[in-house]
Amino acid sequence: MALMNGQQYIESLRKLNIKVYMFGELVENPVDHPMIRPSINSVAMTYELAHAAEHEDLMTATSHLSGEKVNRFTHLHQSTDDLRKKVKMQRLLGQKTASCFQRCVGMDAFNAVFSTTFEIDKKHGTKYHENFTKYMHFVQENDLTIDGAMTDPKGDRSLSPSQQPDPDLFLHVVEQRADGIVVRGAKAHQTGAVNSHEHLIMPTIAMREDDKAYAVSFAIPSDAEGILMIYGRQSCDTRRLEEDADLDLGNKQFGGQEALVVFNDVFIPNDRIFLNGETEFAGMLVERFAGYHRQSYGGCKVGVGDVLIGAASVAAEYNGADKASHVKDKLIEMTHLNETLYCCGIACSSEGYPTEAGNYQIDLLLANICKQNVTRFPYEIARLAEDIAGGLMVTMPSAKDFKHPEIGPLCEKYFKGINKVPTEQRMRILRLIENLTLGTAAVGYRTESMHGAGSPQAQRIMIARQSNLQHKKDLAKKIAGIDK
Repeated sequence: MALMNGQQYIESLRKLNIKVYMFGELVENPVDHPMIRPSINSVAMTYELAHAAEHEDLMTATSHLSGEKVNRFTHLHQSTDDLRKKVKMQRLLGQKTASCFQRCVGMDAFNAVFSTTFEIDKKHGTKYHENFTKYMHFVQENDLTIDGAMTDPKGDRSLSPSQQPDPDLFLHVVEQRADGIVVRGAKAHQTGAVNSHEHLIMPTIAMREDDKAYAVSFAIPSDAEGILMIYGRQSCDTRRLEEDADLDLGNKQFGGQEALVVFNDVFIPNDRIFLNGETEFAGMLVERFAGYHRQSYGGCKVGVGDVLIGAASVAAEYNGADKASHVKDKLIEMTHLNETLYCCGIACSSEGYPTEAGNYQIDLLLANICKQNVTRFPYEIARLAEDIAGGLMVTMPSAKDFKHPEIGPLCEKYFKGINKVPTEQRMRILRLIENLTLGTAAVGYRTESMHGAGSPQAQRIMIARQSNLQHKKDLAKKIAGIDK
């Protein structure tokens, strides 16, 4: 067993024969495509930091399956300390990449599937947990990146999976064989799918008996026969295709990506199946995964927020406004909001508890509180960053204009901030703020904060379910002297 480094991870992707479509064409070399490579670089950072001595405690863990050191992204949490380190690791990576680093969904899926399969086997005498434990050995031994895939296209939201006019709008089993199953459908908004070695599929909602064919969980290589991916557009994404556009990118090295993953009658062998028709456990799997992933946002979004707060502070300095009291107050508010998200991530981790399978689950109520805050606070942090940066963030000329022999000197002259800072540096920090609030990174920092791991109403439903309102009423009645 050996931990891959960043370059080894990148080379491992070259061995995959995945089908990726972008702009209506099959991408011949996804690894080196200028729009895809920044997202690969972000994932590579999760491998690279595992070899840095100063980050070893956060980036690696000891596997309870093998006793070997593994990348924490392949680890099954064994304590509340593991849960806290997960959040701290995610904040660190957000700080290093200022983008989505794409391995969180797989890690959260591992822990949800591990505990749920144990309970399915306990009730039904199946072998899903044995299958999944063997799969986790494989993932850890090979240090793989896994796309945790839950979200279906869903079609008409008022109808259950089995009621949809088109049955493929939720991924489902179309054939049961002695040696496995055949599935058809798709998973949408799949973060890091193109950069993953495998897909770990889960149902997207709680299921009824009529939805039995849709209650399915399994793992499959990304380049398995019948799988193709359609790369998603992002704001300002084609800037990466422009020549000499370095100044316009904001974050040249790192980025995120999402894709639609289509399954055209894909065969899944029996030893890769972790749920197959046990509808009563679909909701449990969804709830546990959502809890872990809502915890994750108390780390990754905070790390990116650190970068955005820093960028806003630098912009204020370059604008000559850093001493203004209202700017200082806005930076304080941004920090307050960002650290509140981190507090929620640490809190739900610290209140974690062991599942029947032995791995640790976060406190679900606090994890949902964490994500509910994430649907709001990054938007306010971004608004304040835009306020501090000023309008030039979205009206400055292109990199080519700055390099033009005639108008370049004019750009240098009229977009100068404080005298001691070169105009180019001012432009670069403004482009970074643009990237995080409006550009490609806004996918991960803003819209994903709203809809990733469930939209706001999903958390509010869970908060209502877990708030134990009757207990609070009883406390109030007792203090008020009201007999039951």
